[in-house]
Amino acid sequence: MDQIELAMHYVCTHERAAELIAKRSRFWVSNCGCRESRGQCARSRMDVCLMFYEGEFASGSGKHEIGRADAEAILDEARTKHLVARPWRNEARSATDGICFCCDDCCGYFLDPNERCDKGELAAVTDLNRCTDCGVCVEVCYFGARAMVAGGLAVDAARCYGCGLCAAVCPEECIDMQGYAS
Repeated sequence: MDQIELAMHYVCTHERAAELIAKRSRFWVSNCGCRESRGQCARSRMDVCLMFYEGEFASGSGKHEIGRADAEAILDEARTKHLVARPWRNEARSATDGICFCCDDCCGYFLDPNERCDKGELAAVTDLNRCTDCGVCVEVCYFGARAMVAGGLAVDAARCYGCGLCAAVCPEECIDMQGYAS
């Protein structure tokens, strides 16, 4: 069986990002290179690239060490501003070295269809019988897995990357994050 080549970045839920942060004792942050190149971001502040190692390369400027409370505050902002947690792997793809918090306003991943990113371990599963077709989940699905069609929610499960933003905003709590069926 051929080995699948892992992309540098992958997607995870905010809960998984919190687990990654909890396992670390030191943190560094820099400005997001995407946000700096655009000059602004309509969704969040610039300094949202969280690193777990001092020697880690930063895509943006201003890299400095921060404490655990500051790292957790970045995650809280990601939750509030509906930013996708995109951890990145080391060069050998054997460990996670940090987390980018991305959006569809300025981040290269969403603006450049050629940039690779692996799906997360989970996928959104929607109970359409409980769904009221409010469309709130569509607004935060930067992957295009959700759309309003003829007044009703349409879900393209193959496009779901497992970020969990839809589940976090659903007022009916009819979206669950579940592992992929094997």
